[in-house]
Amino acid sequence: MKMNLFDLLSFCLLRVFYLGSATVSNSFKDCSQFFYMQTPPAGIRGSNLKWICQTYGDKQRYATLYDCSRRLPLYSAYVFKKSDGQRRVDTPWMFEPQLASDDEGSNMRVLPLSEDTPALVEDSQAVLEDYTDAVEYRRGPLNPDLHQAEPDDKSSTYTLTNVVPLITDFLDSSWNPYLETIRRRLNNFCHGKSFIVTGVTLPGIAIRRDNRDRMTAPKHLWLAYCCPWFDRNSPYEVRFMFPSYGGYALNEHVGFSVVEVPLKTLESFLRNQVDIYRDMTVFYKGCLSEKTFKKKRRDLTVTQPQPEERKNERRST
Repeated sequence: MKMNLFDLLSFCLLRVFYLGSATVSNSFKDCSQFFYMQTPPAGIRGSNLKWICQTYGDKQRYATLYDCSRRLPLYSAYVFKKSDGQRRVDTPWMFEPQLASDDEGSNMRVLPLSEDTPALVEDSQAVLEDYTDAVEYRRGPLNPDLHQAEPDDKSSTYTLTNVVPLITDFLDSSWNPYLETIRRRLNNFCHGKSFIVTGVTLPGIAIRRDNRDRMTAPKHLWLAYCCPWFDRNSPYEVRFMFPSYGGYALNEHVGFSVVEVPLKTLESFLRNQVDIYRDMTVFYKGCLSEKTFKKKRRDLTVTQPQPEERKNERRST
């Protein structure tokens, strides 16, 4: 028996209080390694959100903030891995079992055939049937497989809690070429870890199935990266895009290309889109370069009173 909208919202709200899993919870404390300085984006508001440590093959692969009521990930955060850009073609689509039941294991699972899809799975997240009649849209991953190197890391991106409905023309002509540009840029000029957050803006367009609102197609898609250790001898046309930069685009038909902007400009854009992003910051302190971070830490150490100085201060008082 399927839930109505009221029951679904109640189900999502109740789960906030009863989740005990290390992979779906009310924070990212168990998978903070996927964020710069182990700090997730701040300032996002919402009452039906789930914090998913995406787990595949008993290993955490990346993190996703999931909006249960819209059946839509608000963002996925991951560590970029240098790769040749090859995509997986043999990975089946998966789902997050713990969104449906607290008793399930932590690993994402292969989606069953449509007639075998449990009601709780279908009510808690998007399923493949939701895309069947949505002919304008395709599944667009927030953490794409071409930004990962190991086969299992690539496979883990094929879960519906990591994808959003994107206009097919936009995905092919604008977003996928942009993802390839980012891959080449970070491959060539990032010398250390690069942290990426890819997300969406709302409100979007409701996608219906069986006379019910099933998913939300986002209004915009955006991406930001943070590479603290980068090649300072790179050409200027690339160097000014480090340590951080971003881009966004309207999820519409051909003609809406990705606009690349500094991180602060992207954050201002997101704050102006909808109330849930009013105070949003993507990276801790705007993503400091390795050189700047070391200088700040050194300056802080110099300005702190040394043990002998502290003794003298106490004597003088």
